[in-house]
Amino acid sequence: MRTHYCATLRATDLEQTVTLCGWVDRRRDHGGVIFIDLRDRSGVVQIVSDPERTPDSYSDAEKLRNEYVVRITGRVSARPTDSLNPKLPTGEIEIYADCIELLNAVHQQLPFQVASSDSETVREDLRLKYRYLDLRRDRMARNLQLRHAVVKAMRRFLEDQEQFIEVETPILTRSTPEGARDYLVPSRVNPGEWYALPQSPQLFKQLLMVAGCDRYYQIARCFRDEDLRADRQPEFTQLDMEMSFMSQEEILALNEALICHIFKTVKGVDLPRPFPRLTYAEAMDRYGCDRPDTRFGLELVEVSDILKDCGFKVFSSAVKSGGMIKVLPIPGGDQISNMRIKPGGDLFTEATIAGAKGIAYIRVREGGEIDTIGAIKDNLTPEQKAALLAKTGAEPGTLLLFGAGDTATVNKSLDRLRQVVGAQLGMIDPDQVNLLWVTDFPMFEYNADEKRLEALHHPFTAPHPEDLADLTTARAQAYDVIYNGIEIGGGSLRIYQREVQEKVFSTIGLSDEEAREKFGFLLNAFDYGTPPHGGIAYGLDRLVMLLAGEDSIRDVIAFPKTQQARSLLTDAPAGVADSQLKELYIASTYDPE
Repeated sequence: MRTHYCATLRATDLEQTVTLCGWVDRRRDHGGVIFIDLRDRSGVVQIVSDPERTPDSYSDAEKLRNEYVVRITGRVSARPTDSLNPKLPTGEIEIYADCIELLNAVHQQLPFQVASSDSETVREDLRLKYRYLDLRRDRMARNLQLRHAVVKAMRRFLEDQEQFIEVETPILTRSTPEGARDYLVPSRVNPGEWYALPQSPQLFKQLLMVAGCDRYYQIARCFRDEDLRADRQPEFTQLDMEMSFMSQEEILALNEALICHIFKTVKGVDLPRPFPRLTYAEAMDRYGCDRPDTRFGLELVEVSDILKDCGFKVFSSAVKSGGMIKVLPIPGGDQISNMRIKPGGDLFTEATIAGAKGIAYIRVREGGEIDTIGAIKDNLTPEQKAALLAKTGAEPGTLLLFGAGDTATVNKSLDRLRQVVGAQLGMIDPDQVNLLWVTDFPMFEYNADEKRLEALHHPFTAPHPEDLADLTTARAQAYDVIYNGIEIGGGSLRIYQREVQEKVFSTIGLSDEEAREKFGFLLNAFDYGTPPHGGIAYGLDRLVMLLAGEDSIRDVIAFPKTQQARSLLTDAPAGVADSQLKELYIASTYDPE
C-alpha cells in the first residue's frame, strides 16, 4: 500500500518514487497548480499536481477535499528556494504526484476542522463525541505518541536494565472495604455474588512477592467509582511495581533512576539526583500540604507561640481550642490590594473555598511599622510585633496573610493562597522541573463520619519498626514522589508478617472475623515464608499530562469519560434489556421521578 510514512521523507530521498497513504490535511489551488498537504500519524508532506508535469493526477487532485483518504505515488523533488518551510521536517521537499487514488471520501459535514494548521478552539464535548476526528489533530496525535514513548521508556528500563518481569493480575476480583467505591460486576454463574473491578493490583502484587517473582511490574488498568476532577477518571492506568529484598533507600534510588530515564529518553532533559526529600511533617509545616510545589518560595511560618496570648481573640482562641496560627509572608505584597483580601475579593474567596472564615493581614512599612485593622494593631505588644516580624523575615513591603483555626483548615487555606499568589505574581517558572520525595506519612487518619481510624494510604503499609508499640500514632514507611506540586506516584514498604497485619486490621476497626473474611487469603500466604517487600505505583495518565503540558488527563487518554463518567462517543453507560438483568437475578430500584 505504501513505501514511506509522510514525515519521514527528506532531501536525501530526492528523485525516489514513493507511495504514501493518508488524509488530505489541506488542499490549495494556486493558479492551476494544486498543493495538497498529506497527513498520516508521522506528520505532513506537501504533494504537488499540475496539468503539465503530472497530467494524470491533476483531475483527481481537483476533486479532493479535507479529510479524504488517498494513496499517492510520485517523485520526491526539491522545493524551490522561495517556498522552503523550516517549520516542517519535510519542509525542503515535495512530492510531484504521478497518481492519486481516492480510497474513501467524507460524506458528511465535518463537525470541526481537523487540519494541522487550524487553531480553532473546539468545545470539549464536541471533541469527545467525535473523538476519532479529534485524535487526528496534531495536538492529540502528539500526546498519544508521547504516551507511547513514556510507556516504552518504562518497559525498556525495567526489563532491560533492572530485570523486572511483567505479570498480568485479575480484572475480576473481590470487593474490599478500604479505599474508594468499587465498580461491581454480578456473577451469572454464581447467583447473588459479585466481582469488583480492581482499584489497584495491590494484593496480587504482594502475593507475587510471596510467590518469588522478586521484581514485578505491570501497566495496570484500575477502576474507581468516585467523583471526578480534571486529573481523575473512573478507569485509569498506572505503572505498578513491587520488589523483594530491597530497603526503602534502594527502592527510592531505583525509582529516581527510572524517572530520570523517562525524562532523558522522552524529553531530552537531564534531572539532577538525588531528589530532595521532605518528611510529611516538614511538608505540612512549611507548605501546608503533602505535595508542595517547590519551584517558588512563599513558605508558611507558624506563629502560634508568639500570638497565643495576644488580645486579638481570633488568634488567641484558635490556639486555646487546639488549633494554630500560621502566616504566609509575601515579599512585594504591595501589589495585592486590600480589596482582594476583604469579603468579595478573589483571595478572600479562595480562602473560604478551602474552609477558612476569612483572612487577617498585616502590611509591613518602613521602620518596622505595621498597617492593619485596629483590632489587630491595638492588641499586639511591641515585643509580639518585633518577634512576629523577626520570625517571618518580614521587610518593608511584605504582606503577611494569617490563617487561624483548626490545623487542617489553616494549612488548606494558606496552601491554596500560596499557589494562587505564586502564580499571579509570576513566581513560578513553567519550564522548571522540581521533583521531590515526601516520606514518613502518618499510618492513619481519623474518619469523623465513621468514628474510627482509617489507613492514610492503605492498610498493607508497614509502620516504622520503632512505632509498633502504639500504631494509632505510628509513622508509615511510605513515600510519594511529587512533580511541581502534583503527586505522580506513591508507595511504601509492605507488611509481610501476619501478626503485624492483624494488628493493623484491628487498629482500623476490623474484627478478626472480618479480617479473615476479606483478607484471609493474604494472611494465610504470610504463613508460608513471605519476603520483605515494597513497591510503588505511578499515575501514568497524570505523568503524561504533565510531560505534555496539558491541564487535564482527558487530553492524554484516547477515549476518556466526562466528569459525569460518561462516554459521549459510545453513549455509555446505557440501559440493558430486562432479560439480561433477569439472568443475573438483579432488579433495578432506580426511580427517575
